[in-house]
Amino acid sequence: MKKMATIVVAGAVAAVLLAGCSSGGDVERSSGEPASEASSQAAQAENRGAPLNLDGEWVQTNSESADSRQEAVIEGDAITIYWVSDGGETRSLYWAGTVVEPVDVTVHDPYTWDSVNDVEQTSKAMLASGDDTKTFTYENGELIYEASAMGTTKSVHLERMPKEDAA
Repeated sequence: MKKMATIVVAGAVAAVLLAGCSSGGDVERSSGEPASEASSQAAQAENRGAPLNLDGEWVQTNSESADSRQEAVIEGDAITIYWVSDGGETRSLYWAGTVVEPVDVTVHDPYTWDSVNDVEQTSKAMLASGDDTKTFTYENGELIYEASAMGTTKSVHLERMPKEDAA
């Protein structure tokens, strides 16, 4: 009975969080400028010859809920994605996997790689993806991938948080 209640609660949380993946609204940063402007400027700077570097904190821009979204952290060759709700008070692991940066340092836009799931981490998390791999695309300053929960798949768009906002 306890296990069934846990599954029902987890399913409800996943449904609420995944429903937040479908809108196209901009997230505003403390600087007052929409995240899309900040990341567009970052994308333009990257296209000036510097190697592509995906490191940093990323936040979902197409969540229709002000209170839930996905956030990611990329550090070196690893990416971790969380379902975030309750105004940031609740974080649940969605994905832990690899990042493969381009061998050709002139590659910037678009760039796609297949991330391999770190099942040691995700197998312990109720809301984590069970996929073996997940395809990520970096294009126009956005990180884009598909997220699925309870039979529904949405395209998630993340933009890098400006350094002064990154925790």
